[in-house]
Amino acid sequence: MLLAMDVGNTETVIGLYALRADERESLPATDVGFGIGAVHHRDHDLTHHWRFSTVPARTRDEYAVLLTQILDLEGLDIAAIVDGLAVSSSVPSVTGELRQMAARWFSGVPCVVLGPGTKTGMPVLYDNPKEVGADRVANAVGAFDRYGGPCIVVDLGTATTFDAISVSGEYLGGAITPGVAISLEALFQHAAALRRVELVTPQAVIGRSTAESIRSGVLFGFAAQVDGMCQRFTSELGPATVVATGGLSELVAPHAEAIDHVEPWLTLHGLRIVYERNVGSVP
Repeated sequence: MLLAMDVGNTETVIGLYALRADERESLPATDVGFGIGAVHHRDHDLTHHWRFSTVPARTRDEYAVLLTQILDLEGLDIAAIVDGLAVSSSVPSVTGELRQMAARWFSGVPCVVLGPGTKTGMPVLYDNPKEVGADRVANAVGAFDRYGGPCIVVDLGTATTFDAISVSGEYLGGAITPGVAISLEALFQHAAALRRVELVTPQAVIGRSTAESIRSGVLFGFAAQVDGMCQRFTSELGPATVVATGGLSELVAPHAEAIDHVEPWLTLHGLRIVYERNVGSVP
């Protein structure tokens, strides 16, 4: 089985894959509605997934303990079932610790850390391809595999990123903006009269309390940003499929008209494909 890890600035998402690629293709797709169209899942082989806070101070041994314990809670023996590791990381210190963890605790297991020099099957047309975050490349690979091109990936995480993929599967570039969490934190830091609120869908766009006004501004404001940026992207790219992912995608996406599909595990899916292109099919 393949253990895939996507380390973001705020959260780390981990997934466990079971079936081989050729077995995956024989499975039918299922549709799950989110009120904005269907989500086409072929992740029958994503057997488990977890989400943790990213802690840059964790050591290689602490990561090994964390992974062992979370699999043990599921009744799984990490030494017996993990035959491959795939990692993308936006935090350099964590990337280094995970490399060391793999070398010490999984020395006999193939490990692919997505970065410069990794075979992805997708040309990166950035002026300096090394500047493109590993998660953005994984998202682009996963989105093109599912929907073809041209497509736009909107990743609603610590930052909100927009990435464009051509009809022939080239990574063209994108845009980066402060994400929901960063924007809220800045608001609370610099506006003494405003307090933190639970981020849920407001009852109306015109809020009748400070809490409702903040919720409206955040959810509807970011949804409008997604719609506006996607409109600008398609003016250069042409009509494109828009795929949303990231920790806040399922919260924001229902209010954004531009989004066609929500793929919560898109980065892990892209990581799996990259692993297969470098090592072979998942055992």
